[in-house]
Amino acid sequence: MTFSMSKSKYCRGVQCPKMLWMDIHMPEQAEATAPEAVLRTGTEVGELARDYFGGHVLVEFSPDKKQMCQDTRGFMDAGEPVIAEASFLYKNNFCSVDILRRTETEIQLIEVKSSTEVHEIYLHDMAYQYYVLTHCGISVAKVYNMHIDSSYERRGELELDKLFRLEDCTDQILAMQRGIEENLAVIQTYLDSVPEPDRDLDLYCEKPYECEYKRYCRRHVEEPSVFSIHRLSAKKKYQLYRQGVVTFGDVIEAKPALNDRQWRQVKASYYEEPPKIDRKALGEFLDGLTYPLYYLDFETYQQAVPGFDGVKPYMQIPFQYSLHIQREMGAEPEHCEFLAKEGTDPRRALAEQLCRQIPGDVCSLAYNMSFEKTVIRNLADLYPDLSDHLMNIHSRMQDLMVPFQRQYYYCRELQGSYSIKKVLPALCGGDPELDYHGLEDIHNGSEAMEAFADLLDRSGDEIRRIRKNLLAYCRLDTLAMVKILARLYEMTR
Repeated sequence: MTFSMSKSKYCRGVQCPKMLWMDIHMPEQAEATAPEAVLRTGTEVGELARDYFGGHVLVEFSPDKKQMCQDTRGFMDAGEPVIAEASFLYKNNFCSVDILRRTETEIQLIEVKSSTEVHEIYLHDMAYQYYVLTHCGISVAKVYNMHIDSSYERRGELELDKLFRLEDCTDQILAMQRGIEENLAVIQTYLDSVPEPDRDLDLYCEKPYECEYKRYCRRHVEEPSVFSIHRLSAKKKYQLYRQGVVTFGDVIEAKPALNDRQWRQVKASYYEEPPKIDRKALGEFLDGLTYPLYYLDFETYQQAVPGFDGVKPYMQIPFQYSLHIQREMGAEPEHCEFLAKEGTDPRRALAEQLCRQIPGDVCSLAYNMSFEKTVIRNLADLYPDLSDHLMNIHSRMQDLMVPFQRQYYYCRELQGSYSIKKVLPALCGGDPELDYHGLEDIHNGSEAMEAFADLLDRSGDEIRRIRKNLLAYCRLDTLAMVKILARLYEMTR
């Protein structure tokens, strides 16, 4: 089989060559793992990085790879110092270099990533590009990875020389050249296979990226399995799997080293144990709550390229909150909400409204409050005039996750987790008002983050629909807390 290799395909093949076979023969088995927002971020960062060295010329994309290579040669012959998407073809190995830079003394290959550090798979990416270029007669002196500097904080105009960091990876890339042709040969062997290649499960199903064919390749595993054990490292899971410890029955027989919570998950599921309640500890937690009670949940999004002053790359920027207020135990809750206008810095308006709606010296309740506390603390640091009020909210916050994290209540339906998405159906299953699956478009925090970040690119009708769905999703998060707390009170009676 003649197969056109690219740098992305090569990296997939290095992770697991069967992925490429599946891409060709069974692509319908793939499940999406990378959100569109991640892909858009990569494109945005890549395009911005082209101006790091000043002006540049761009090799336009074409289905005709040879044309792209000819265009590249034309730019090089013309002495262009910075070429974006410089393209080269050696045998059936093709690559487009993010930035090819020629100085007075050398040629540099620069790979741009939207991450904040250099990962091992990036080295394979750059090593493959170096291999192709050198076999095309290009004398590359230096290989750099250009990535985001997480310490950069925007103040005024964007400063590319501070936003990006260049790391010299030349020595590592040179050392990897010996393995390129061997990797290509292994990949080709898999691609030449007529029946489906036999390749067992291992860490490459998870790292460096979660494989979209993982569920298909794991179809022979009876669930619940060792892969279901909550917070067990992937390395340990695959180690046990290779030892034949797969089902929960196997786990009980083999007695591997698990922590108490993991053993509770395994045994509760295997022996179909009834729910367990520590009423004393649960009662003490509930006694620590005071009314009126303010149920709070934030939604945030991140920018790889900071759009506002005082923002660092990938900082959590709050754009929305839901607030249910219960004046006394069992009372019908009131609902308040905030959703920022798209394209604006949401933080000041959000902080001001939060201070208006949560008075001083009251008890607020969050689920996994470390997140809400971090958001509030960052707002307090940003706005000194609101700091006292915000930090008062911060200091009096309680965490509804505690009874589940500490297993004051546990049932096998939780599957070892204390996520609210597991707790809610376990305690309040069957309530149609609490069905996340019944929501339109937005069912989790990742989808909310992506939807808000993408609003500026939408039409007016789409913006109105998405904003409505954002409000419905966030409202459900705090309503879920109201219902969960009511069930906890019932358990102590």
